[in-house]
Amino acid sequence: MREILRNLSFQSLRVWQRDADVYFTVWKTEFLPPLLEPILYVFGFGLGLGQLVHNVHYEGRSMPYLSFMAPGVLAVAIMFWAFFETTFSSYVRMYYQKTFDAILATPLLVEDVILGELLWGTSKAMIASTIMLGVLAALGLVSWPTGLLVIPIAAAGGLLFAAFGLIMTSAVKTISQFNVPMFAFILPMFTFAGTFFPLDVLPKWALAVAWCLPLTHLSLLVRSAVLDMGHPMLPLSAAYVVVASLGLAAWSLKRMKKRLIQ
Repeated sequence: MREILRNLSFQSLRVWQRDADVYFTVWKTEFLPPLLEPILYVFGFGLGLGQLVHNVHYEGRSMPYLSFMAPGVLAVAIMFWAFFETTFSSYVRMYYQKTFDAILATPLLVEDVILGELLWGTSKAMIASTIMLGVLAALGLVSWPTGLLVIPIAAAGGLLFAAFGLIMTSAVKTISQFNVPMFAFILPMFTFAGTFFPLDVLPKWALAVAWCLPLTHLSLLVRSAVLDMGHPMLPLSAAYVVVASLGLAAWSLKRMKKRLIQ
C-alpha cells in the first residue's frame, strides 16, 4: 500500500482531464438528467405523495414533505452519479474501449489511471449535485448560505461512492455482474437510508441497520445543509463519511491495481 501511495502524482489529473473532455463534448445529454431529475422527484414524490403525507416531523420540527424530501434527492444523486461512473462507465473504458490500455502505453502509471477515475467519479457527483442544487433553489427549497455546504459534502460523499464503485469494478468479470451490488447495496440504501422518510419511523432493528449505511450519514449531512438545521449526529456523520471515503479510496487503489496488472 505504501508503494501505491508513493506512486500517486498530479499526472492523474491527465486522466481526469480526458474524462472531463469527453463529458463536455457530449454535455447536452449529460446535463439533462441532473437538471430534470429533481423536477421529476418534486412532481412525482413531493407534490404527488406530498398530497397524502402533507407534513413530516423531523428533529422536533414539522415541515412540508416536499421540503424534507428535497435534500434526499441530492444525497441519492451523489451516490448514483459517483457509483455509476466508476462501475459501468469505468468498466466500459477498461474492458470494451481499452482506454486504460492506451493510457498505460504513455508514461502514466497504473496508480494515475485509478486516481484519475476516482477524481472524475467524485467530480461527476459534484457536478450533478450542483446542478440539482440550483434547480431546488429555484423552487425555493434551499436555505442559504448553508446550502453551499452541499458542494464539499458532495465531494466527500462522491469520493466514498466512487471508491466503492471501483472496488466493485475490480471484482466483476462481466458488466452484468454489477446487478449484484446494485440490488444488494445501492437499492437498499436508496430505500432505507432516511432519504424519503424520517428514520425514526423504522423499527429498532432496521434503525440500527440504517445507521450503518453510508447514505444515511450522507443524507443527514445534506439535509442539515439544505434546511439549515442542526442534528446531534452531525459530527459522527461527518467523521463517518470522511473516514469511509479515505479508507475505501485506499482500498480501491489496491484492488484496481491488482486487476489492471493481471
